[in-house]
Amino acid sequence: MLIDTHGRIARDLRVSLTDRCNLRCTYCMPEEGLRWLAKPELLTDDEVVRLVSVAVTELGVTEVRFTGGEPLLRPGLVGIVERCAALAPRPRLSLTTNGIGLARTAEALRAAGLDRVNVSLDTLRPEVFRILTRRDRHHDVIAGLDAARATGLLPVKVNSVLMRGVNDDEAPDLLDWALRHDYELRFIEQMPLDAQHGWQRGDMVTAAEILERLGARFALTPDAVRGSAPAERWLVDGGPARVGVIASVTRPFCRACDRTRLTADGQVRDCLFAREESDLRTALRSGASDQDIAGLWRTAMWGKKAGAGLDDASFVQPERPMSAIGG
Repeated sequence: MLIDTHGRIARDLRVSLTDRCNLRCTYCMPEEGLRWLAKPELLTDDEVVRLVSVAVTELGVTEVRFTGGEPLLRPGLVGIVERCAALAPRPRLSLTTNGIGLARTAEALRAAGLDRVNVSLDTLRPEVFRILTRRDRHHDVIAGLDAARATGLLPVKVNSVLMRGVNDDEAPDLLDWALRHDYELRFIEQMPLDAQHGWQRGDMVTAAEILERLGARFALTPDAVRGSAPAERWLVDGGPARVGVIASVTRPFCRACDRTRLTADGQVRDCLFAREESDLRTALRSGASDQDIAGLWRTAMWGKKAGAGLDDASFVQPERPMSAIGG
């Protein structure tokens, strides 16, 4: 198992397949983009599958989430999903995507063995989408969501980040829309993971503010025990529909964290906000056995800190932005 000194066991693996993205969200990266990883630095498809196999068969991982950047930009994505779905024991497989390109790939991904998707959508207004993402692709995201639901990639979860003075007035409208389309909406507090390092706590729309705005239109009742899930959930108007809030900054859930992360260039991160990484790619390419790699992975996770320390005065934002880490 991947256990740390605080007794937490990591059973959920987030795998970044690329640091590239076809949007330029203002809270993530600058308009001109970033310096992408060179192809030799990236794990190959075979290397990704092998590391996922080690995690599943040697280390007790039961859930695998493919992320980015934007994972739909990875040419070998469908094949990676198919090969990971064939592992025994079979892990649950999901994908976090901006939804662009999902309309044309959802059916193939479902056939390959993908179980469900999380799609990022911060606004219902195309003109606000253009401001937030610097791209005119709102219609493509909506089409991707429709395709995911139609092909059975369920439950379809929608991730929304509210930006003060931009889209923070849309919380109730987003929830009403999600309920009508049978999507599970989750609001995410803006985190200090932007490439520009411009995040300011005072600019962030907090979980408390989000719930207050939702409460003006809906009756919210706390859901059952949260467990290790990052989202606190509420029943909407008595249920069964739910809405979630991921409050990594104001209501951290580090005590129950069960995640381990693998970057697109083969580095293990024990925390989203970690400033240190452990290199598996070099060992992989140097002929290490599965057992050797598993040992390195266990060592990397053993030293995981008790918390991310966002409220500590000494907190320093990691050098890698979210696009290069994987959510």
